[in-house]
Amino acid sequence: MNFKIAVLPGDGIGPEISKQGVDVMTAVCEKFGHTVNYEYAICGADAIDKVGNPFPHETFELCRQSDAVLFSAVGDPKFDQDPTAKVRPEQGLLAMRKQLGLYANIRPVQTFKCLLHKSPLRAELVEGADFICIRELTGGMYFGEKYQDDEKAYDTNFYSRPEIERILKVGFEYAMKRRKHLTVVDKANVLASSRLWRQIAQEMAASYPEVTTDYMYVDNAAMRMIQEPTFFDVLVTENTFGDILTDEGSCISGSMGLLPSASTGESTPVFEPIHGSWPQAKGLNIANPLAQILSVAMLFEYFDLKKEGALIREAVEASLDACVRTPEIQVEGGKKYGTKEVGHWIVEYIRTH
Repeated sequence: MNFKIAVLPGDGIGPEISKQGVDVMTAVCEKFGHTVNYEYAICGADAIDKVGNPFPHETFELCRQSDAVLFSAVGDPKFDQDPTAKVRPEQGLLAMRKQLGLYANIRPVQTFKCLLHKSPLRAELVEGADFICIRELTGGMYFGEKYQDDEKAYDTNFYSRPEIERILKVGFEYAMKRRKHLTVVDKANVLASSRLWRQIAQEMAASYPEVTTDYMYVDNAAMRMIQEPTFFDVLVTENTFGDILTDEGSCISGSMGLLPSASTGESTPVFEPIHGSWPQAKGLNIANPLAQILSVAMLFEYFDLKKEGALIREAVEASLDACVRTPEIQVEGGKKYGTKEVGHWIVEYIRTH
């Protein structure tokens, strides 16, 4: 296969982990006989500093014309600490999702046996946890009508039937491929938008009789995710709830640096780690590249290249088992490995296996 990949390193640790993802993709393509061409573009705080726009039109056009986007992270403290800033790095991420029509965010949550002790939850609770959060990505309060003055503010949580149907379809189809269990997360006891979600989900469930469909209020889901993460198979929910639950779920594995994601929809899919830009670690060679590397595995799997994705996952597991790990997940007294060293080890594993 011939790949054209738009690479958006972004801010903070983004360029460092991006390089490891690119190197891994290159190694896999060489091994399996694919060709790949990378083109780079700016976004986030880097783009604001250079052109005043966190998602320039040129970046959008490159993404639109590519087969996939390998994205890293955006964010910078100088914007976080200025609540009056009209232009923010995160607006670039929202613009990319909206302009590319990426309405489905797919976040797998899994545990690694050798890292169970790193989870903030007891090992017996998290062992075997393996579920997917599917978050609606282009609707709800993030994109609804907004207003703010010195005395009042509001955000509109707007959803239409077509928006809800298309994301629920993604949820049901993922459930069919896995353990056939779908949990629809809402707040239907309070919110009208959630009642529409639940109504439509109940209508659609009849078309998927093999799937066990249950419904859970978001507060209960947040609690259940901590009490019994192995209960879940596939969760589907709206934008705001999904943002919160996916970050909560990411902690189960023991490090946000371990989990990848995909954003899919009407146009070019985007593959990215779930963590942020961690600007404090910029240039220190301590950022965990595994989430970025596993995002490359998801990229191959999106194109139904299962062997390629499986080899990357095997290499990541092997690196963890060999204690080739960045500091936040390294065993006590273990050898020190940085971002570059972990990436290089995985590339060599791919080339020799």
